[in-house]
Amino acid sequence: MGIDPLPLDPELVRILSGVTTATLTTVLLKKGLRNLWMRGTKPLKPGQPRVVARAFTLRFVPAREDLATPASWASPISTRAAIEAMPPGCIAVVDAMGVTDAGIFGDILCARMQKRGVAGLVTDGVIRDLDGVLASGLPVWCQGTAAPASVAGLTFVGWQEPIGCGGVAVFPNDVVVVDADGAVLIPADLLETVVPIAVEQERFEGWVVHEVAAGVALPGLYPANEATLARYQAWAKTQG
Repeated sequence: MGIDPLPLDPELVRILSGVTTATLTTVLLKKGLRNLWMRGTKPLKPGQPRVVARAFTLRFVPAREDLATPASWASPISTRAAIEAMPPGCIAVVDAMGVTDAGIFGDILCARMQKRGVAGLVTDGVIRDLDGVLASGLPVWCQGTAAPASVAGLTFVGWQEPIGCGGVAVFPNDVVVVDADGAVLIPADLLETVVPIAVEQERFEGWVVHEVAAGVALPGLYPANEATLARYQAWAKTQG
């Protein structure tokens, strides 16, 4: 169903694992892209690792009583079937329409995703079975928890198609980076352009932090004037 998932170059994963979502939003803003941070995607627990992965999309629509039933969980078009289609290393990005009173996934589904090597779960909705989800070890970014099952408020309709998550248009195989600040999307076609700029921005801001710690005032430092840029470039040459 939908678009076949693509692998992501491990070297890109390694590089982006050293770039914060805050830096990425700044770089994307400079490219004219203002709406790529997914609202409501908060880490389920503190200390979750930064995750970099291709998006594997899932979509819910509003609940309809003849479709959103416990029997639907055995349907060929179900969250269970979608999980079995997820490749190792992907991140599941779920359009739950911002619904916060029906948990889209619980402990069993998250445990299965973890077993299949899925890198994480991102949704603008909520999960259920909190203790079990935490025990599964699957990193989750969401709006929180709710006891009712997904069918109490949502109907699952498909996977690997364009979705909206937290107000952001997400297409299969876009790249998602998640950390303590939430989830940011890098459009697949812009990946090779964004990555080197983001790495350089991260290095520059790290240098600025050291300058601030040394007592340098912000005007002319951040954003940098010509003299600051010259000092930074001289420092960068010493770093190899």
